[in-house]
Amino acid sequence: MSEFTVTLPGGKVWTPKFVGSIDQDKCIGCGRCYKVCGREVLEMVGIDEDGEIVKLSSPLGEDDDDEGDYDKKVMSIANVANCVGCEACAKICPKQCYTHHPMAA
Repeated sequence: MSEFTVTLPGGKVWTPKFVGSIDQDKCIGCGRCYKVCGREVLEMVGIDEDGEIVKLSSPLGEDDDDEGDYDKKVMSIANVANCVGCEACAKICPKQCYTHHPMAA
């Protein structure tokens, strides 16, 4: 099974690695990954005391009126199909929450 690769203008071959998962136990909800991703792949969500996801009213939850409905904010994958495999989210994450995988060709 071969992997999807790209040949860059300089001739170097690059294998993009696409976002696979986010370890929400490690995530501190800082939003750095959201800010570096221009593809709308990510969204901030709340996690309530039962571990259930609570949708927030704003992308990073800054103007959230539902603050009492969740215990912590974490990042979530909203649109995985928009990921281009750059791994910028993983590179900027201070807690190494991300896993990425190459795509089969």
